[in-house]
Amino acid sequence: MGIKYYPADDVKKDAEDIVNTLKWLHVDFNNLGFLRSKGSTGRGTIARCHALGKAMQMAMGRTKGFYLIEVIHEKFDSLPKHEQMKTIIHELMHIPKTFGGGFIHHDVVCEDNVVVVYDHYTNLKQNSQTSPVPYDVKKHIEEKPKRVFVRQRRWF
Repeated sequence: MGIKYYPADDVKKDAEDIVNTLKWLHVDFNNLGFLRSKGSTGRGTIARCHALGKAMQMAMGRTKGFYLIEVIHEKFDSLPKHEQMKTIIHELMHIPKTFGGGFIHHDVVCEDNVVVVYDHYTNLKQNSQTSPVPYDVKKHIEEKPKRVFVRQRRWF
């Protein structure tokens, strides 16, 4: 039967809220797609972030990267909303600030760091705020154990 793909406008809406709240200005929604797939037989995968590599960009005459966030219907849609939001944050964290087609790997995009970002996001939402620009990461790092920030990536 194979995998079928559908637009995921609900995921895009949630991602836009996350990006706007956290002020992740590097995320360009004109070069970021969202799909929901049905029929995947992958056992542990909830979502994927795909990047268009530099060689493909050059061959296509593109000057900017393109990313795709794919959610797996069978896994993602059965999650509670807060777990869906953590999953979207996780996938967005794979996108580097250069937005050039590269990819931030799981040594940085790990559960501990996702929880830190999610907690910050929910605190801002509860107070009806958006993240100030620039966010004082040094204060945040002092409050959290050093092991959480494997490469001390600045997410806020």
